[in-house]
Amino acid sequence: MRSRKRDGPSPRRRVRAANRPLTSDTARTVTPPAFAADARWMAHAIGAAREAEAAGEVPVGAIVVSGGVIVASSGNRTRRDRDPTAHAEVVALRAAAAALRDPVLSGCELYVTLEPCAMCAGAIVLARVARVVFGAWDDKGGMGGSVGDLLRHPRLNHRPEVTAGVSADECGALLTRFFAGRRGEEPRDGPLEAL
Repeated sequence: MRSRKRDGPSPRRRVRAANRPLTSDTARTVTPPAFAADARWMAHAIGAAREAEAAGEVPVGAIVVSGGVIVASSGNRTRRDRDPTAHAEVVALRAAAAALRDPVLSGCELYVTLEPCAMCAGAIVLARVARVVFGAWDDKGGMGGSVGDLLRHPRLNHRPEVTAGVSADECGALLTRFFAGRRGEEPRDGPLEAL
């Protein structure tokens, strides 16, 4: 058997290293003035999450901002639309693309109350959103640094800037109360223990 000389690690090890999830420690640190502006926009996303909750949906809300103006806003709509892809982020991205008449949202920022899942992270990358700001971390399905980091994966051709943890306590509390109510329990401490 011939042995081959390889340059660097094996392809399998390169893929494993590239797929290593980034942790919440690698999220961008927000300076106080930027945090204040992000918190103001996140308040709008929280409003959309509350509207979704009032309609019986999981309380996740998202807004798309372009040029300092909200061009789209949505909460989860999976139950109302009977559509498993109707997550707040995807619905908001669709509405923003329609409002701007362009599927490329390169000048836009997405504010969402919960760390995006794999489906939503993929849609964000494909829409080429410039920046993603999320509130609560999702340790069970988040793809912005918790379970994996699809948003900033080095092999993808677009990687938005990511800011995490904006109004995290308030965003997480919405979810905790919602799921505790569904189980008939009192809410526990910690923003996402209910998930």
